[in-house]
Amino acid sequence: MTKSKSKGLSGEMFVPKPKPVSASRSEMSEVVLPATTNPLGKLLGGHVMHLVDIAAAITASRHSNSYVVTASVDYIDFRNPINIGEIVILKSQVNRVFRTSMEIGVKVFSENALTGERKHTTTAYVTFVALDAATSEPKSVASVILKTAEEKRRWREAGQRRKARLALRYKKSRAKD
Repeated sequence: MTKSKSKGLSGEMFVPKPKPVSASRSEMSEVVLPATTNPLGKLLGGHVMHLVDIAAAITASRHSNSYVVTASVDYIDFRNPINIGEIVILKSQVNRVFRTSMEIGVKVFSENALTGERKHTTTAYVTFVALDAATSEPKSVASVILKTAEEKRRWREAGQRRKARLALRYKKSRAKD
């Protein structure tokens, strides 16, 4: 929850104003059609991953007020299948902001259009880097204002995932030497 700083086009330091998690939460939905299902009538995992990336990118872009690029997908867990004809619902929010990057959490649900029954189907954590529109260089991102116990928990857990991700990244780069 540190303040981020970046230089604007004129070279002055710019500190983005912190934003609450609620300011950039996103929700999107679509019906599952035959073109995106496997022979068993289940939504393709790759399509779920595509939707997760879009939902997370919307949240990251809203929070940073900038273009964003996917830096990593730390985790994706498929818990239940999503059937043809069901509605797939994706809910995303900022879990934590670092300097130029943000971890976005995405939960995916299926909804039976006839009964209204919902099932939690997928969980994912995606990291994005915000880019300056003029230079395409990484730019500082506004810190996040945490208001609920759940937001604070997600913030702490995002820090743990980041440590693990960076340790793995640097371990791999040393192994190539």
